[in-house]
Amino acid sequence: MNSRGCSEQFLGADAASSQPFALESRLSDNSHHVPSLLIQVFLVLTVSSTASHKFIRTDNSFRTRRISTVYATLEKLAMPSPHLTQLRKWMLESPPVEWGINHVRELLIGAMRQGPIPQHVAFVMDGNRRFARSHKIETVEGHNLGFEALARILEVCYKSGVKVVTVYAFSIENFKRSKYEVDALMEMAKIKLFQLSQHGELLDRYGASVRVLGQRDLVKEDVLEAIDKAVELTKHNGDCVLNICFPYTSRDEITTAIRTTVEDYSKPLPAHARPFSQTRITQKIRSRNLSTSPLRASSPTPSSTSDIDDSISSSTTLHPESPPSDSRESAVYLDPETITSDTIGGHMFTANDPPLDLLIRTSGVKRLSDFMLWQCHEDTEIVFLDCLWPEFDLWQFLPVLVEWQWRQKHIEDKSSIIGVKTLKTKIR
Repeated sequence: MNSRGCSEQFLGADAASSQPFALESRLSDNSHHVPSLLIQVFLVLTVSSTASHKFIRTDNSFRTRRISTVYATLEKLAMPSPHLTQLRKWMLESPPVEWGINHVRELLIGAMRQGPIPQHVAFVMDGNRRFARSHKIETVEGHNLGFEALARILEVCYKSGVKVVTVYAFSIENFKRSKYEVDALMEMAKIKLFQLSQHGELLDRYGASVRVLGQRDLVKEDVLEAIDKAVELTKHNGDCVLNICFPYTSRDEITTAIRTTVEDYSKPLPAHARPFSQTRITQKIRSRNLSTSPLRASSPTPSSTSDIDDSISSSTTLHPESPPSDSRESAVYLDPETITSDTIGGHMFTANDPPLDLLIRTSGVKRLSDFMLWQCHEDTEIVFLDCLWPEFDLWQFLPVLVEWQWRQKHIEDKSSIIGVKTLKTKIR
């Protein structure tokens, strides 16, 4: 991850949206949310009604043309107007309009819950500094607005039914920056973690626990205290999870997982955990016979050296430099041939989390920046949006969820068709 992108995650990070969602990049001002809301209401009501009656069309080109037509038709409503900006802001800040927007938000989230919901969503929160520069405000204020955007999207995710949210907060590559900037980002991280733990009504409301993933030995003591306090205060929550990657890179996570796996396989099995097999019993008896017979010891039988248990390996397999010892005292180790991708995955930071369904990066940069490389699999949908992270809200998140639900329905319909064809083939 480059230096510019790293600093603009949650504490800043720095992906481009494709059609039909290009209109979202023009909705940077909150005053444009009302016309955008009309678009989202139309799309969600269309999806929810068709999903509930199983009439969703799987023709991707038809769906794309229809959504593109809606956005093209209503695009003029979202165009900035210097004469109406102040009026729009005044209307949006009025209590009746605010009350109405909140109720529409609840309606949209409720409609989304009628369809499939991703269980694990990851965000690269990119664009805080650029937002600050474009709005001529302090960089710290841009980061604060980015934290507010995180709070908004966490509520939307948990209320929609997402179980795990993972955010890229601080990259290990950020330590290559100046000491002044690193210290400022660390101080901000401490403040934000304190706010999450001490004023965590949102986390407690949805039963979300905080987990900080990364290299603890790279963090200062005072920041570690804030991390441990946030984790401790939310550990009783078990319904949802907020993973904060800090400081983190995916390559470091994979390296740590491999190192931990090697350490586990280098430890001898305790006596009660050693496998009980006929082959081991046979080897034990033969070894005792060989030790008591000098003739047999000088010329061991072929079978005594060929029978090897499939589930274990001797100490000389992993430790060839160790001198041979009596078989009764030799240690037993796990067989390295049994290591699989699931073994490595079980040592990842996100080992207990569901598979990653959706990864979203804001600000128009199209790269992963060493984030969740292992967790991204063949079914993970990666989306790049043009909006900056402080602008990210339900109105930008909703089209992504709609598209994800369309794809899931298409996959389910395709699987059901294949299943019916297979069943007919078997009957014939």
